[in-house]
Amino acid sequence: MLHGIIMEIQANEILSIIGPANSGKTSFLRTLNRLNELQTNVTMEGTVELDNQDIQKIDIELLRKRVGMVFALPTPLPLSILENVTYGVKMHGINNKKRLRDIAERALQQGYLWDEVKDRLHESAFKLSGGQQQRLCIARTLAVEPEVILFDEPCSGLDPISTAKVEEAMLELKKNYTMVLVTNNVKQAARVGDRTAFFLSGDLIEIDKTDKIFTAPRDQRTDDYIRGKFG
Repeated sequence: MLHGIIMEIQANEILSIIGPANSGKTSFLRTLNRLNELQTNVTMEGTVELDNQDIQKIDIELLRKRVGMVFALPTPLPLSILENVTYGVKMHGINNKKRLRDIAERALQQGYLWDEVKDRLHESAFKLSGGQQQRLCIARTLAVEPEVILFDEPCSGLDPISTAKVEEAMLELKKNYTMVLVTNNVKQAARVGDRTAFFLSGDLIEIDKTDKIFTAPRDQRTDDYIRGKFG
């Protein structure tokens, strides 16, 4: 349960969100594109705005096009690599083969996967490694050109090399996208976050520039968590 969260996410930043299990990190993330509405036992109060517009007043399909999400476990579709990337684009009415190919190439390049799959686009996505599948899911999200990308522990099941590639992609994507990263890896938060927010028991304890959170936090609980005293 979240309590009175008030914050502003800035354009073209990576906002890292850290905190122990059951602190509300994922619930907060799912609130940003109304995924919590899929759960029958959730009640919500307050307002979330995207570019000064209440997201409750935005068509749900349009909202999820503008605010994409990448989950902890890769979720490729039982289709080819190319069809995975263009799946969402086709749902929005684009069917020209050349345009779809161009969109797929751009998205795969942004997801740091193009060089690894450009000669096997018609192979099953399930033939990719776990790290490649996660970058494929990022590319699929990028293909529909969102404004905001939500990452829910995207590297939790990945090896260090795959994690580094995902982080490299995120840092490059920051030029054109706003990103919110929920992570249980405080080192990852420190590596990629412009700002970091610390959640505890559904409360936002503090939010500040990442270097300040990790060197001189205002709240002792933040310092204790970062130092591994709990969590």
